[in-house]
Amino acid sequence: MAWFLGLSNLFILGVAAYAAFLNASYPEFAYFTVQEDEFLEWATFWSFALASVVFFLSANRQYKSERRIPWFLAGVGLFCLVVAMEEISWGQRLLGYRPPVYFLEENFQQELNFHNVIATDFRKLALKIIIIGYGVILPIVALVGPVGELLRKIAVVAPSGWLVPSFALIAWIYQTYPWPYSGEWVEAMLAAGFLAAALESGNPTRVTLRGGLAVMMVIVLSTANVWLGRIQSGADIEKVQIAEAELDALQRDFLSGKVKTRCNRHKRLYTFMVEYRQPYLRAGEFAALQQNGMPTERADYLLDPWNSPYWLRDRCTRNAERKRVVYVYSFGPNRKRDSTAFEIGGDDVGVFVLDTR
Repeated sequence: MAWFLGLSNLFILGVAAYAAFLNASYPEFAYFTVQEDEFLEWATFWSFALASVVFFLSANRQYKSERRIPWFLAGVGLFCLVVAMEEISWGQRLLGYRPPVYFLEENFQQELNFHNVIATDFRKLALKIIIIGYGVILPIVALVGPVGELLRKIAVVAPSGWLVPSFALIAWIYQTYPWPYSGEWVEAMLAAGFLAAALESGNPTRVTLRGGLAVMMVIVLSTANVWLGRIQSGADIEKVQIAEAELDALQRDFLSGKVKTRCNRHKRLYTFMVEYRQPYLRAGEFAALQQNGMPTERADYLLDPWNSPYWLRDRCTRNAERKRVVYVYSFGPNRKRDSTAFEIGGDDVGVFVLDTR
């Protein structure tokens, strides 16, 4: 077991080192890595999902062997399951369904997940408490004789003290935020930490073998999800044509002079409309498409035919030439961003509003 937990620490440290290297040497690839539906996000999902399964199995084993309610292991398993599903917005991007209006209006991501509805400061504080409380404090206090005995009596199973360095590192990164999108890397490392803790909570004589199998499953399943996302490109020809017509309408709205954009903004179009008070986006050419059958909710919340947000990217350079590129786009059939700061790429569907290159 010590070998496995030691390797777990090295793996999580390696993820942190890789993140630091990418952000220092290849910032564009680092940005690509943390995008939705790429390998890092799917690895986070599958790690949390597998951790939840293992925690539930350990809870069942505890109940059968000790005849007590395994509330703690079951609770941690439920936490991992909820986090896994929140990571993929409960399958919204995968299936392309439209979330309830409450989430379209209150969640800045316009996705079916609950954590983005909660106040940011409270959400960050709660995650810090979980990381430090579960991964650092609990394993340490469990080593104190009377405290450890009390925890066992009330069916609390603390993670191994071997994992304290990993959870402490995760907490430090989350506190200092050393790179852009550090939160995405924290989620991936935290998923690995909970998976290691889950595997260690079972039969310690087989933890190394089960750990190796779990890692292989995460790699294979995550790669498969990324590949499936790739082959979605070029599908849904009818919806692509609908998106093109809607984007033409949005282009006319921007060119009308009644919508004012800002340099160096990259936002969901609904967020842009609300934050910068651009009500014409709800009254112009795009909104008029409701007369041709576009659903009212898509018009009100500026959603594409795949029920994902339309985006605005306004990129200005600061050099003497003062180049500026403004375009509106959809993630397209694969429901993931393929475009760059200046180009509409992959199967993304978009139109340029301004291009002074």
